[in-house]
Amino acid sequence: MDWTFDGEVIEWRGPTPYFFVPMPEPDSADLKEEARALIYWGQVPVHAAIGRTEFDTALFPRGGRYLVPLRVDVRRAEGIDVGDVVTVLLRPGRRRDAQRWR
Repeated sequence: MDWTFDGEVIEWRGPTPYFFVPMPEPDSADLKEEARALIYWGQVPVHAAIGRTEFDTALFPRGGRYLVPLRVDVRRAEGIDVGDVVTVLLRPGRRRDAQRWR
């Protein structure tokens, strides 16, 4: 099953800044149920796409929803900054487990 949603890029400050796109709560609950067998330490491995950039990552649970981490290479490739609204496609599992969209 795939999920597509729009979300605003947020920054989480720590020793270094991290950038995430929060998944809507209803979608997060559905994903948690659908991907139950894949969850490890609360994280869900996914294959994701934003624009033309595809990447593997693991979603972090936070406050009743999952956060999609955005690495520097993904943000640079798509020109993404804090406050931007992006469309995210998610498929549970890694690229080797999931078919590519394109």
